[in-house]
Amino acid sequence: MAVVGCLGDIAFTVSDSTVRTVNNLSWSGSARYAVHQRHLEKGLAEFTGVDPDKITFDMTLSSQLGMNPVAEMEKIRRYESKGKALPLTLGYKAYGSYRWVITRHSLKAQAHDRNGAVSLATLSITLQEYLRR
Repeated sequence: MAVVGCLGDIAFTVSDSTVRTVNNLSWSGSARYAVHQRHLEKGLAEFTGVDPDKITFDMTLSSQLGMNPVAEMEKIRRYESKGKALPLTLGYKAYGSYRWVITRHSLKAQAHDRNGAVSLATLSITLQEYLRR
């Protein structure tokens, strides 16, 4: 089994029986500016800091590839509802300055088995950088 990264204890793995990998990863950041209005002149922009970075990615989860899509989503949902700060590592690189919190998730079911259980789904996750105080 090859471990290609992890989000906390959720390992992104590839083996002959299990596949849990990251797709469509996007990392973004933004700066904050305040604009001070001046009489009869252009406003004056002032840099006030940076917002925490955000990362979004998808995971394709298939019961045929060793994953239970609903159970995986429930684990993500528990981390999100508890505000658990998790380290994110992909390859040999740790992302961010400290940890990440899950701020949003969504599960898009693409197929169901004969009993109605979700057998193939895309789990989309949004992370926000969580800095030390």
